[in-house]
Order: sequence, then C-alpha cells, then structure tokens
Amino acid sequence: MDEGDAHPLLAAYLERRADLVRYFKVRLRSEAAAEDLVQDIYLKIAEPPDRPVENPAAYLYRLGSNLMLDKLKQQRRATRRDGAWREATTSSAGQEDVADEPAADEALAARQRLEKVVEVVRDLPEPVREAFRLHKIEGLSHAETAKAMGVSRSSVEKYIMTSLRRIVEKLGR
Repeated sequence: MDEGDAHPLLAAYLERRADLVRYFKVRLRSEAAAEDLVQDIYLKIAEPPDRPVENPAAYLYRLGSNLMLDKLKQQRRATRRDGAWREATTSSAGQEDVADEPAADEALAARQRLEKVVEVVRDLPEPVREAFRLHKIEGLSHAETAKAMGVSRSSVEKYIMTSLRRIVEKLGR
C-alpha cells in the first residue's frame, strides 16, 4: 500500500514511527518496550476509525501514552499478585526463601500411602465404598449420605467404621 492511499492516521503513524519509538524509549527506559508499544499503536489504528481524527499526531501520542499507562498498571498488579503469592507460599530462612512444600521423599511417601488407601477402598464392598466416597470424599454428613444411598443413618455409620477399620488393618495408623 502506498502512503498516499493510507488513511490519515496510518499515514501519520508511518511518518512519525521513529519519533514515537524515541519518545516512548525515554519514558519506558527500554528500546524493546518502546518498539512493542509502537507496534501496539499500529495494531490499534490499522483499521480506519469511524470518524476522522482532527490531529493525527496528537492522537498517536495520546494513544501511546494510554497504552503505556495500561501496561504499567498491569505490571504493577502482576507484581503485587506475584508478591502476595510468594509471601503465601514461601517462608524465609535467613536471607533465603524456602518453599512451603514437603521434602521430595515425604511427598513420595504420602503419594504411596494415598495409593494404598485407594487400593483398599477399591476392594471394599459396594455399599461400604459408596458410603466412604459420599462421606469422606464428597463431604456429606452421615444423614445426607444415608438419604443419598437410601439406607439408615446407622447403616452409614457401620459402613464408615468398616471402611476405616479396613484401611487401618491394611496400612496401620
């Protein structure tokens, strides 16, 4: 496309692109960030606006400034969010951050215990397994579990005791 065929805003952009990069490079203190911002300006103006722009150069600088402020706000929010996440998931030992995660061997042992519990639960009789699932996994009360299964609350209590007894027998405490 020839510059003469471009809409006035695009023509102004093409004419002032280098100036826009310099202007925003000073404000952002980064040539790469300025280049990205000027590219974002282009993406915003690639389609001609619905109504004519009175001062295309001023419009480009205003658009760039608004995009820059939006990016800076977004970065600040991300920094606060990341800081809050880091604070919530780590603790400090002197000057070093330590993740609040179990040691790898503890995590592996816990995973292996869980696999054994799942294996024991799979081998339970159907009504006992269903009561265990509804009460321990889904979080239903004994009464809610009894209603869902169509049995008495006493039966649910017996099923839960049976499942827990079987798990302790197979795995120990």
